[in-house]
Amino acid sequence: MQKQLILAINPGSTSTKLGIFEEEELLFDITLRHSTEEISGFKKITDQYSFRKGIIIKELKDRGVDFKNIVAVVDRGGLVKPIESGIYEVNEAMKRDLMAGLMGEHASNLGGLIADDIAGELPGARAFIVDPVVVDEMEPVARLAGHPEFKRLSIFHALNQKAVARIYAKSVGKKYEELNLIVAHMGGGVSVGAHRKGKVIDVNNALDGDGPFSPERSGGLPSAQIVEKCFSGKYSREEIKAMITGKGGMVAYLGTNNFMEICSRAEKGDKEVKLIRDGASYQVSKEIGAMAAVLKGEVDAILLTGGMAFQESHTTIIREMVEFIAPVIIYPGEDELKALSYNGLLALRGEIVVKKYI
Repeated sequence: MQKQLILAINPGSTSTKLGIFEEEELLFDITLRHSTEEISGFKKITDQYSFRKGIIIKELKDRGVDFKNIVAVVDRGGLVKPIESGIYEVNEAMKRDLMAGLMGEHASNLGGLIADDIAGELPGARAFIVDPVVVDEMEPVARLAGHPEFKRLSIFHALNQKAVARIYAKSVGKKYEELNLIVAHMGGGVSVGAHRKGKVIDVNNALDGDGPFSPERSGGLPSAQIVEKCFSGKYSREEIKAMITGKGGMVAYLGTNNFMEICSRAEKGDKEVKLIRDGASYQVSKEIGAMAAVLKGEVDAILLTGGMAFQESHTTIIREMVEFIAPVIIYPGEDELKALSYNGLLALRGEIVVKKYI
């Protein structure tokens, strides 16, 4: 009997992660990292499409994967319209919105496009996305931005936040829907969500200008100063947007988006680098404190996850600042590939409803 394989792909701002699963068994996974120099030549995120697809195909061929055994390609969702949590089959409406950058530009927009392209070349294979970054469960009061011309948006690392929250819930013998959690995903972008009984009722927009700064995003910048930069005549619209996403945060301060390198330099006594590293830890801690207020102090646990959570010097600072709120548990990296493949498997078995994007 031929193996039935599921290909899970997760394109992030600084990496492309992929894994091959047979049923629930992981056969292999790998993280393909992209330096600032490597991706700086692409004007738009969607311009990276051929580059990202090409390295995925090469990696699979190099590892001897038999493409005809792939029955599903499951990818992280991108910036489509705000939708409810779940699994969606890629369709033309979704691809159109991903290409157009309907809700903004992010590497996750490549996900559905690459999944559909690869699946389309394989007989009988299906393409899905799961828990895209625009999963929206925010309460009305959390959407207020301070002026009727603006509103806060739910754009965050929904897939990993949900997956880690469910892993923690299982570890303590409870359901995710029974707990109040604060989950901080810390990667190329940082999102901190208030999870109340299975719903993310408030979260910072990790993509374009809210919350803590990260390896390549500026987070919340002083509004009046942004206005001055916009009308100074020194910068184009695209350059201002790049300050916020892509060329902001640590890469703007230090010229690198490599958080491991930054922490190493800080620990070796580089005072300038240490200040920036400490600032990142400080801002994440502040955001966690804000979400504790959203949950009215009723917090069962604080979960730290994402690539930055591998750096103990970073998580130690956060723990010291917020453990008075609730126990701090660390899940370095993410379990997103497993979450993607498992949802794909359930969809193929008909055990969950596959939703239609409209």
